[in-house]
This record gives sequence, structure tokens and C-alpha cells, in this order.
Amino acid sequence: MKIQGKMFIWLSVFLLAMAVVYGVWSKEPAGTTALFLAFGLSIMVGFYLGFTAKRVDTGAQDNKEADVADDAGELGFFSPHSWQPLALGFGGAIAFLSVAIGWWLIYFAAPIILVGLWGWVFEYYRGENRTQ
Repeated sequence: MKIQGKMFIWLSVFLLAMAVVYGVWSKEPAGTTALFLAFGLSIMVGFYLGFTAKRVDTGAQDNKEADVADDAGELGFFSPHSWQPLALGFGGAIAFLSVAIGWWLIYFAAPIILVGLWGWVFEYYRGENRTQ
């Protein structure tokens, strides 16, 4: 985490310099404000990563002799047979199509989205996958 913290701090220095140069040169308030906000965000993330790096164990990314496999771990659980994303995608497509065709189409998309979302959230609490 130390490396990432330093990278964000250096990025914030660069963004501050670019915000000043852009503001003086262009006199355009929206872009200058966006660059100053990006500077603020970058300094917050850099400070957080540097602050956290002092309190956690050294990770593989901080060790120059580390291998890529040293930082490997479990990525999470991904459902291998879920049909619910298909329903959500179909409902989402109809919902976005309603912007072009007419808002009345959202009445057909909303139930499909809700059923797909409900099924995805609760798919492991019913049927063959139910745990006791």
C-alpha cells in the first residue's frame, strides 16, 4: 500500500500543477474546478493509503522480491448457473429502449427487472440450492 499511496500523492502534485497552469492559461472555470477536485480526490486517496499502510501488514506489492502468485487469494463466489442476469439485462434493455420509444414502455420493463433482481438476490434461499 505504500507504493500506491506515494503514486497518488505524486499524482496529486501533478494535478495541482496542471490545475494552476490550466486555470491561468485558459481562464475556463469548469475545467479548472474539475482539475482542483481531482487534486483533492487524489490527495485524499493517497493520504488514506499511506495512513493505512502503517497499520496493516506488509503486502506482496511492497516487497521487491515478491512474485505475482504471492498476492493471489480467493476472488469470491460467482454463481455458475444463474439465469437472473439475463432477465435483468432484458429488462434493462427494454427500460433504456423506453427512453427512445416512449416512457410507457417502462411499465413492461419494471416487472421484469424486479423479478430478475428478486430472483438473483434470493436464488440460494430456495430450490435445489437451499441451505439448511
